Amino acid sequence: MLIKEGESRTLKTDILLASSLAFVAGGVNSAGYLGFGYFSANMTGNVSLISDHISAGDIYLGVAFLSIVAMFMAGAFSASLFIQIGKRYGLRAIFALTLLAEAALLMGIGLYSLIAGSSVSGLGTVGVISFSMGIQNAASTRISGSRVRTTHVSGVATDIGVGLAQLIEPSDSHAGRHTRDRLLLHSATVASFLVGGTVGVLCYQAAEGTVFCAFSAVLLFLCLRYLIGVSHA
Repeated sequence: MLIKEGESRTLKTDILLASSLAFVAGGVNSAGYLGFGYFSANMTGNVSLISDHISAGDIYLGVAFLSIVAMFMAGAFSASLFIQIGKRYGLRAIFALTLLAEAALLMGIGLYSLIAGSSVSGLGTVGVISFSMGIQNAASTRISGSRVRTTHVSGVATDIGVGLAQLIEPSDSHAGRHTRDRLLLHSATVASFLVGGTVGVLCYQAAEGTVFCAFSAVLLFLCLRYLIGVSHA
């Protein structure tokens, strides 16, 4: 799941990747909003809010949402650069290492929330979470050849609508089969994001900031499996 890239990947592999990472993204996004009042994975909404607040004269909030978007972009940039360097040096586990960095950030946020309590900086924390979401989205996009985008739900929902239309009127049998595969992948992504979001809210209500440690543990499990496998290969 975290080794093969592009066309060498199977539909099952992509679905497992999308389901796992979208679950984490949905949970982190919902928990972050419930705890701090900002979405860390919803860049479409954040960009809209930038223009809304600036046009209303609320420059502080406009800059706040701009910083969240900038952190997401910085995470995607950092992950892509790290992956390119890793591939240049032949690191087979570079994608696992990239997601391990995301897991470390989420674990740090969970521990920080546990220690700091009510004095946690909402904007600063969501900025770091958004950075981690940028890492995840870049890693999933790069390894899957842009088929898997775990935080871009609006785009995935659009693809589902387009795919349904193409399924009704396919150009040929091969196109119809390809469309069904993509619909299955996109549906799994949205469903996992939704389930993760629900779990994130419920867990935050029960355990507050430590929920980020739990989502970090999911990523750690995925990454360590491949890191250990590569080291023993």
